[in-house]
Amino acid sequence: MHPDFKDEQNYIENAYAILDRAHLEAKKLHNIVESGKGGTHQARFEKDVIADQVGKRLSQLDIGDASLVFGRIDQLSEDDGDESFYIGRIAVWDEKQDPITVDWRAPISEPFYRATGREAMGLTRRRHFASRGVKLLGIEDEFFGEDIIDDSEVPYFKGRMTLAATMEQARTGRLGDIIATIQSEQDEIIRSPLAGPLVVEGGPGTGKTVVALHRAAYLLYTHRFPLEGQGVLVVGPNRVFLTYIEQVLPSLGEAGVHLAVLGDLVHRIKAKGYDPADVASIKGSSQMQAVIRKAIRDRERPLRKDLLIGYGLQRLRLRVEESSIIISEAKRRYKDHNAARSYVKNAVFESLAASSRNSDLNPTKIMADIGNTIEIRETLEWMWPSLTPEQLIHDLFGSKALLKSAAYNIFEEHEILKLYRDRSDHASTVTWTKEDAPILDEAQAALGPRPAYKDEDVIRTFGHIVVDEAQDLSPMEIRMLERRSLNGSFTLVGDMAQATGAWAKDGWDEILNGLSFLKEPRFSHLTVGYRLPQPTMNIASKVLRGTQYESSTPNAVREIGEEPRFIKVETPARLLGSITALVRSELHELESGTLAVITPDRFVRPLSDSLKASEIEHGLVDDGALTNQITIVPVGFVKGLEIDVAVVVEPIEIFNSAMHGPRALYVALTRATRRLLIVHAGELPQVLKTIS
Repeated sequence: MHPDFKDEQNYIENAYAILDRAHLEAKKLHNIVESGKGGTHQARFEKDVIADQVGKRLSQLDIGDASLVFGRIDQLSEDDGDESFYIGRIAVWDEKQDPITVDWRAPISEPFYRATGREAMGLTRRRHFASRGVKLLGIEDEFFGEDIIDDSEVPYFKGRMTLAATMEQARTGRLGDIIATIQSEQDEIIRSPLAGPLVVEGGPGTGKTVVALHRAAYLLYTHRFPLEGQGVLVVGPNRVFLTYIEQVLPSLGEAGVHLAVLGDLVHRIKAKGYDPADVASIKGSSQMQAVIRKAIRDRERPLRKDLLIGYGLQRLRLRVEESSIIISEAKRRYKDHNAARSYVKNAVFESLAASSRNSDLNPTKIMADIGNTIEIRETLEWMWPSLTPEQLIHDLFGSKALLKSAAYNIFEEHEILKLYRDRSDHASTVTWTKEDAPILDEAQAALGPRPAYKDEDVIRTFGHIVVDEAQDLSPMEIRMLERRSLNGSFTLVGDMAQATGAWAKDGWDEILNGLSFLKEPRFSHLTVGYRLPQPTMNIASKVLRGTQYESSTPNAVREIGEEPRFIKVETPARLLGSITALVRSELHELESGTLAVITPDRFVRPLSDSLKASEIEHGLVDDGALTNQITIVPVGFVKGLEIDVAVVVEPIEIFNSAMHGPRALYVALTRATRRLLIVHAGELPQVLKTIS
């Protein structure tokens, strides 16, 4: 046992006791503020502010089962003695306001993550704690000074035993934080300056997602003002991924970050489902912005014939020529379509009043008297309707004539007609796809807010935006993100070797060219893989052999691991039964941890039925990510996830898929932390035949 074990255990217990007291005091204060009723408006406002601040502190103090203290640094003080600081999940102070733990994001904590033998940053010792809650399990020390610490090995890993123990833990179906084991190249990214775009590129298992989330927590801590007011947005590729990462930021004391897929950012709709690749390619094209603006202009129309309407004993007239002048003037005066609606309406009644033999006729009185008649409403809806994005795009996609008119000289006719779909009874009942979201957002930007719904229609901006799997963004999605950035501050996370979407990229230029920023982009590369054992990485890397991504595979920390198994099924008819039997066998060995069956889409339902027939409990990604120990995951949804055991089904189908098959297979083969099983009834891809 380490000679300091008992003292450190006592220190950790004391830190937890102080944390509990702080939580209790905050809870009491919260109850006092909540129970306070009445008073002046100023008093109620002050109570609300206090309640909000206390609520945030309560959220920070509630760390659940996570470890509070995970490290300690000893450094030389001014009087040549050693001064110790305990690094923790959050800062905790005793009654004298002396720090018991310092926040891992505080400047004083930086040497814990950055110090090396060559650059000790004033440290004499760095201590790592392995713990489970309040219980200390082990201590690992690193000493600094001449000829003491040897970090000549490249790469050098801090807290090797703690890191190894963390990597060997079974996965829970939710991504965890890494504050106890952050390595130098990761910490450099986390503490990178706020301004401008930061591109974080790394292969499978390098921790780029969790590093980006820790960066969001660090930026909120370091730039609390203004980011707390401006907001931080984290954008994921799908809701499965969001469910997988949703616990990370709350575990770091930051519950106010907005997690979303792009479809969540569009008002009044919930995007569900995906378009085929050929349709997605059209909808994602930057040319769609021109189509949308032409579709809006097609709804700004002069009358086809004069409007005649009775008013008392008179007949008022709006001539076609006058309506054309009104439309032209509205286009000249107003940038946004909806903002011009009031002008068009007033101009119509002014023209009607001018057509009267009574020169004293008041346009405002005419509007009050006949403004709600069917003739007037039809006229205004024809000339200049007040539109929501849903109404505009619902009408556009439901009319071949409107599609052809809006896309004239922009898309070929056979291309734009792929967007045609039958209209629903009402735009509010339409089921929108993921690819529709940027189109609706573009329409909202072009239409502008409706005068009576400015708060509802406004597009919210954020002070910092984290985008995961950014390599798959379409030009329209990039425009959507650009509109939401307040100042050009981004963290863009991705790996070109894992680009599999309809708009998969080969480089970052196209993404960066679509964004506005004041600072030059910075690039960071994560080179070390923590997830995969080397034998698994060896298999996966062969899929990229001969491609431009061959050299992008990371170096695996875990040099030893199980060799992946190739399991040949005699006939396709026996495939489902063989997978079911394999899952049952693995379940007995797995104990804790997660297993995912990664499969082409067509096998999802049959596999689920087969597992149900064998009474094997499992989940589908529709049920909310990896909430079950066993989950069937379509290959298109597995990106970014990690599981203990991965069963990859029919790799030849994945490899030969129309959209970036080799890269999709590479993604599927790089999910397992413990064991990879490849099951096939068909032939293997040529790149895997030599090793099976």
